[in-house]
Amino acid sequence: MCTRGYWMWGLSRRVSLPGGFRYGPRRPLGVHRYLCNFPHSPRICIIGSGPAGFYTAQHLLKHHSKLLVDIYEKLPVPFGLVRFGVAPDHPEVKSYGADSKRELGIPGEELPGVYSARDFVGWYNGLPSQRHLNPDLSNETAVILGQGNVALDIARILLSPIELLKKTDITQSALDALVHSRIRTVWLIGRRGPLQVAFTIKELREMLQLPGTRPRLDPSDYQGLGDIAKDLPRPRKRLTELLVKSALEKPAAKDCARWDQANREWGLYFLRSPIQVLPSKDGRKAAGVRLSITRLEGTGDTAVAIPTGQVEDISCGLILSSIGYKSVPISPAVPFLCEQGIIPNCMGRVTGYPGLYCSGWVKRGPTGVITTTMTDSFETAQAMLEDINSGALSWSDPKPGATAIKELITLRGIQSISFSDWQKIDSVETARGQKIGKPREKILDPEEMLKFACH
Repeated sequence: MCTRGYWMWGLSRRVSLPGGFRYGPRRPLGVHRYLCNFPHSPRICIIGSGPAGFYTAQHLLKHHSKLLVDIYEKLPVPFGLVRFGVAPDHPEVKSYGADSKRELGIPGEELPGVYSARDFVGWYNGLPSQRHLNPDLSNETAVILGQGNVALDIARILLSPIELLKKTDITQSALDALVHSRIRTVWLIGRRGPLQVAFTIKELREMLQLPGTRPRLDPSDYQGLGDIAKDLPRPRKRLTELLVKSALEKPAAKDCARWDQANREWGLYFLRSPIQVLPSKDGRKAAGVRLSITRLEGTGDTAVAIPTGQVEDISCGLILSSIGYKSVPISPAVPFLCEQGIIPNCMGRVTGYPGLYCSGWVKRGPTGVITTTMTDSFETAQAMLEDINSGALSWSDPKPGATAIKELITLRGIQSISFSDWQKIDSVETARGQKIGKPREKILDPEEMLKFACH
């Protein structure tokens, strides 16, 4: 069953994730101990220890008492982008996964100063591969291409008072960089209109209330939307009403006073699509972005942005592309639809490959939040249980599985660690964080992680 990543440890009954998501183990066991103690039990292999992997394992173990589940992860630490994927001041909603990013496909995106949201989020969340990112925060204006929750997360991190961030598990290197940041304005660019924004009301409300920061919402963008909002589905209706109220109505006295004193600001820019990153005079870094002005054809979520032929330039020194994540093929032996970034499947059953299943974004594409992933993973797990109970999955001719993987890891000289080894890393990170008033201080170097795991 594929979610993402590779590595090694076993799961018996219960394991806990950061942020309050509980999945279970009363006692985590190494894979080799399963092989000794339960030679005839059905065994499931899950590749990837993110939310999709754990939710799938939870459902399987809850509804089949004899199943054994082995989880493999490529990093020395579990939980995938639950650990690495979302702003550190939102530990309760960490929920993003997928191994790659979507390219803008425009001239100049390779220039220094242009980053994907995935890389930038990974940088401040301690993803080892992004620990050397070193983004340039010396310009006063940043542009985020996208208007989803991740885009708002990034804007909030760039503009939040340092005193608030010091209480989170943001990496110390990112915190040090933000202390010296000169960014004062963040624009969030969307190719469509306010009725198509992808963020949710909770994230918007938090941005509106962010200390030391004021919103810049152009009233002309919201004229007439109040009447339209009445007929929208409830979540979209409430979100649109808050946007309209914030843009068109006089703010409360306390908000007015707070915004007047703010020295930072953020705004939503609609009907704009990036067509070029503008270089500095010496051509060595990004200095702005050229936007195509668009118009909408259609209504609601199906509305399409059409270029008008007009363009507009915004000067900025930091450009962050938050246009979505993308899964990548796990193996040539596993079918993969590159354009959609998914494994072809039906209810999680990989098309044409009995016994192979998928869950998470590689199953449905990069959409949804933690509850979506939970429901989706339960669906895959239920399909697996149905196939086990109906006899569609046969255990009479088992594959070498964990035995062969363990032997291969040993043969290649790869150092693998167990869940109990991870707990040693966890205790070091927690202790380091407590010394400076944070929930944890993440270890960024995998080699250092291994040192503590095997100590």
